Amino acid sequence: MPSNWTPTTSAPDSLQATLQQHFTQTRARTLRLFADVNADVFRLQANPDFSPVGWHLGHIGFTEGLWLLEQAAGHPPLFPEYRRLFAADGLPKAERQHLPSFTEICEYLHHIRAQIWDYLSVAPLASQAWLWYWLAQHESQHCETISWVLQLHRQQTQTPSTLSLASKPADWPLPSQIESAPRQDAAPQLQNMVYVEGGEFFCGHEGLNALDNEKAAHWVNVDPFWIDRFPVTQADYQQFIDAGGYRQSRYWSEEGWRWLQANPVSRPAHWLESHGDAYPVCGVSWYEAEAYARFMGKRLPTEREWEKAASWQSDPPEGGAGKAMGKAWKRVYPWGQDAPTSEHCNYGTLQGGTTPVDAFPQGQSAYGCYDMLGNVWEWTQTWFHPYPNFQPYPYKGYSLAYFDQAHRVLKGGSWATQVPVLRCAFRNWYEPRIRIHFAGFRCAYS
Repeated sequence: MPSNWTPTTSAPDSLQATLQQHFTQTRARTLRLFADVNADVFRLQANPDFSPVGWHLGHIGFTEGLWLLEQAAGHPPLFPEYRRLFAADGLPKAERQHLPSFTEICEYLHHIRAQIWDYLSVAPLASQAWLWYWLAQHESQHCETISWVLQLHRQQTQTPSTLSLASKPADWPLPSQIESAPRQDAAPQLQNMVYVEGGEFFCGHEGLNALDNEKAAHWVNVDPFWIDRFPVTQADYQQFIDAGGYRQSRYWSEEGWRWLQANPVSRPAHWLESHGDAYPVCGVSWYEAEAYARFMGKRLPTEREWEKAASWQSDPPEGGAGKAMGKAWKRVYPWGQDAPTSEHCNYGTLQGGTTPVDAFPQGQSAYGCYDMLGNVWEWTQTWFHPYPNFQPYPYKGYSLAYFDQAHRVLKGGSWATQVPVLRCAFRNWYEPRIRIHFAGFRCAYS
């Protein structure tokens, strides 16, 4: 399934048609997620950290109306009675369960979209196209959140609660029962790692679809390093479990060990019980990822290292495709400049879950890394931070509020990530304590 999501700088009429197509495709993907959602799942929280899926649907429409109709076109708000309900700062998450029906919210979206089409015909796209691209990405990000919340609902109805953070596993040892697990060799095995040479690298993203935290793109120096060819698999991670990794403080940072004592788990929050060895481990906190890496004698990659391994090409590509950077080329996607297809990676809920880490050889990066986009988000070592000359848009709280040394960067996207936010430079962020069902990792070594 190819995607034609390609930001353009073409003539106004062509740009109008392109944006209308992108908005239409994005909305169709959103509504498909609700095909089998009943009224209870639509309204109820699956987790205190997340709003009901129905709220996300209404919020998508509210945000479009706020920025394009109210802020840009100067129209009065449509359905002002929904403002407090669907605004991001309107109600606490626990109070967002008293929602209109799915049909009523769809009518709300339809009325807003109809006026947006009218505005698109006269909008000053030469100066405003970035806002339209931002809104398509905003909806796509909420699509992924909706997919995650729906998965939480399914897990609660299909599996026991033994994987919950609040559940203490039966085999959790008393302090006197902790045994010494063998350390891995100090020098890790490198046969499933690739070497990335040191030197300057162009980090970040420019263009109409660049989000504020991706800019300004800038040159950075990266020391040489090794990085895993594949994300860590369940079979890999099973070694850590079998060696007592969850019982050995030596593998954990001081902060990570405190987290583990407060949340005594003994395996990831998501685990495929059968035929899962070649699938990426997921449902791990940053602390668990860091502990596994230390157990293997490795570490988590920095964001710069991850992005270089995913997007950099030292030798000229065939036909000169890509963005020339002196003697190197920056790729939008690991495989090049061509938009994602189902042959490149696992994205957009096309597969309905994770896939084996070696399933997409056509999606390799220039260095030979697999699954750099799609399948699972990947934790990095880096705190979420502003790039040089950062300018917040469309509002300060979008990224600026999270430059707080409390959120780690994730890269790459998951099997539920939609096309508009699928690129090597895209930056996601979460608190290290969160066990995201869509998050895994790969390791690095210097």
